[in-house]
Amino acid sequence: MSNSSDVVGQVADSLLRVEIELRQLGVWEAERPPAEAFQSSQPFCLDTLEFTQWLQFVFIERMKIIIESDHPLPTVSGIAPMAEEHFRGRDESGEGLIRELEVIDQLLSEG
Repeated sequence: MSNSSDVVGQVADSLLRVEIELRQLGVWEAERPPAEAFQSSQPFCLDTLEFTQWLQFVFIERMKIIIESDHPLPTVSGIAPMAEEHFRGRDESGEGLIRELEVIDQLLSEG
């Protein structure tokens, strides 16, 4: 297994752990938001989606497609700081989710 495929496998594993964290936080959604919600011009669709919705319906979905299609992974990622901002001042800490996103950020940046 090459170093590149090692990273792909690690990212795939991390994506599964992100899904688990979202489910444990109770924010994994069974239904997709309306199409209009994805037409935002804001980063992370901040004006139309909750950050956790963006993770589920944009980030995880796109990353799965990239991995399954054997396309190159992104080389820059800075999602963990956005997660920290999202959970600041909320009852739930999101620590596990933030930690997992830090792993993904690091894997993609070192990729």
